[in-house]
Amino acid sequence: MTLETLSARHARYRRNDVALVFGGRRLTHAGLDARANRAANALRGLGLGRGDRVGLLLDNSVELVELYLAAMKSGVVVVPLSPLLRAEGLLNLLLDAGVSALVASERLAPEVDAIRPRLALPGERILAVESSYRTLTDEASPEQPPPAGVARDDPYDIVYSSGTTGEPKGIVHTHGIREAYGTGFASSFRVHPESVVLHAGSLVFNGAFVTLMPALYLGCTYVLLPAFDPDAMLDALAVERATHVIMVPSQIVALLERDELDEAHLPHLEMIGSVGAPLLLEHKQELMRRLPGRLYELYGLTEGLITILDRDDAERKTASVGVPPPLYELRIVGSDGADLPPGEVGEIVGRGPITMAGYHARPDLTAQVLVDGWIHSGDLGYLDDDGFLYLVDRKKDLVISGGVNVYPRDIEEVAIRHPDVLDVAVFGVPDARWGESPVAAVRLRPGATAGAAEIRDWVNARVQARYQRVREVVVRDDFPRSVAGKTLRRVIRDEYLEPA
Repeated sequence: MTLETLSARHARYRRNDVALVFGGRRLTHAGLDARANRAANALRGLGLGRGDRVGLLLDNSVELVELYLAAMKSGVVVVPLSPLLRAEGLLNLLLDAGVSALVASERLAPEVDAIRPRLALPGERILAVESSYRTLTDEASPEQPPPAGVARDDPYDIVYSSGTTGEPKGIVHTHGIREAYGTGFASSFRVHPESVVLHAGSLVFNGAFVTLMPALYLGCTYVLLPAFDPDAMLDALAVERATHVIMVPSQIVALLERDELDEAHLPHLEMIGSVGAPLLLEHKQELMRRLPGRLYELYGLTEGLITILDRDDAERKTASVGVPPPLYELRIVGSDGADLPPGEVGEIVGRGPITMAGYHARPDLTAQVLVDGWIHSGDLGYLDDDGFLYLVDRKKDLVISGGVNVYPRDIEEVAIRHPDVLDVAVFGVPDARWGESPVAAVRLRPGATAGAAEIRDWVNARVQARYQRVREVVVRDDFPRSVAGKTLRRVIRDEYLEPA
C-alpha cells in the first residue's frame, strides 16, 4: 500500500463518513477522493508528470488538502510555500525547487505578478486557485484516478524549513516518509478511526503533516480552520467535539487566556499537543491543571528527528520532551562525535523512519547534517538516567557572555513566572565588556502594572547565576511569528538593535 491508495480506500469503505470540515463545508470521503482525482487529472492535463514540482502558495482551504492528495495520486512533487513570503523570497524558493507550475491564492496575486517574468513559466501553469484552478478542476474533469504508479521512494514534497534569507534549504520527503508520518503519529498520539482531528495553523508548514497524515491514514474526520483565532478555535473544539489537536506554544498561550480551555468545556478532548518550539514549564503546568491527562509534547526537526512526551509521562517528567518513539533512536554527542553520559549537555542527534531523503540540490549541506544516517540537529540537550530528553537551547541562539555559555531558555523559564508576564523571548546583544549580554522581550498580561525595570530586577534576583542577568527588559505588544506560529527571536533581536 502506498499513499495514493489511502484516499481511494476510505472512499470505498467509509464513503459517507465525513472526511474534511472547512468553514461551512463538510466533505465525505467519497466526495474528497473525487475532488482529489479531478485535481490529479488536471495536473496531468497541464503536462505535469511523475517527479515534476508544483508550488503551492495557498491559504488553508479545501483546495490545498485536495492538492496534497492529488500529489499522492499523480506522482507530482508539491512545494508548500508560506503565504507570508514576499516576491523576492518567493522567487528564490521557486527557482531553487525548479517548479513546473504554481497554484496561488488570488489575494497573493501582486507577489506572483511581480515575479512572473523571471519565473519563466507558461501562463497556463500559473493558476489562481479561486478562478483558473477551479475551472480546470470543475465537475467535467475525470473522477477516475490517473495511472500514476507511484513508488514509496519517490519524492512527495519539498519543504523549505526557513524563509527568505540565505541559501534555500529545501527538505525532501518521500511517499514512504509521509506514510510513516501517518502510521507513526497515529500510534503515538492514540488516534483512531472515530477521532476528530482539528488543525488551526497554516497547512503549508511541516507540522501540519503531523495531524493530516494520521487522519488520512485512518480515515477519521479532519477539521481545518481558515486560520488560528483563539475564540474560533475554542468554538470549533466544542462544536465538532474534537478529540485531537496540536498547536505551537504561542497558540497554546493564547488559549490559556480563555476560561473555556478546561475539562468542563472540552470533555471529549483526548489530546492537546505542543509542537514546533519548546513549551515553557509554567505553561505546561497550567495546561495540565486545566486539562489533566491530555498533554503531549513533540520535539522534532523537519529533517526527521523526533521525541514525544506522552500524556502518561507528562506528570513525572514535565520538564522533558520525552523519548524517541519505537523504531527511532536518539543520542547526545560531544564536539568529537562521541556519546555523552546522562546529565551532560551536547548536540542532539537521531534517526528513524521519517529521516529526510536529503536537502534538495544541496549534497554539501546534506552531508553536514545527515552523517551515517544520523540527523545532527544543532540543538543542545541532555538525557536523564531514564533516557528522557531535556532541551537546553539551539546552538544558534546561544549567548556567550564573558566566555560563559548562557542559554536563553533558562532565563525564559524564570521570567515567565512573573505574574504580569504572558510570554517571553530572550536573545543576546553585543556588549563592549562581556562580548554579549542577554536581553528579554516580554508580552504582558491584560491589566498588568509592572514596568520593564521592575520585571528586569525581579528576574535578575531569581536567576541562578550572575551571567544570566538580563541587561534590559523590553515590553512589546506582540511578537513576530512565522506562518507556523513560531516566535521569531532573531527578528525581535534585529528590531531591538535597529535604532543603534
